[in-house]
Amino acid sequence: MTGYYDYVLGLIPAALIGVTAVLNLVGLSLTAALPGGALVAGGVMFHAMFVRNPVTGVRGEADRPRDESVSDSIDRAVDRSRTGRSGAGGSD
Repeated sequence: MTGYYDYVLGLIPAALIGVTAVLNLVGLSLTAALPGGALVAGGVMFHAMFVRNPVTGVRGEADRPRDESVSDSIDRAVDRSRTGRSGAGGSD
């Protein structure tokens, strides 16, 4: 099953080569057409990374309860470091 990002991976080189070829056929030199193709390929990558990003949520939001302040979590981390516990759940 092909998804959005599968199409993006195929569209990046297609945009780079295709737009460069079209601009070259229209009459631009290759050195002038190549940045145009790179700009379109960069736009495809920008859209895939920032507009329709693959990350659904930020990990830090789920780690801390909503009513706990940042200073409370820092205080607990300092206390753990003083006692020698890392809080990672494993044996130190």
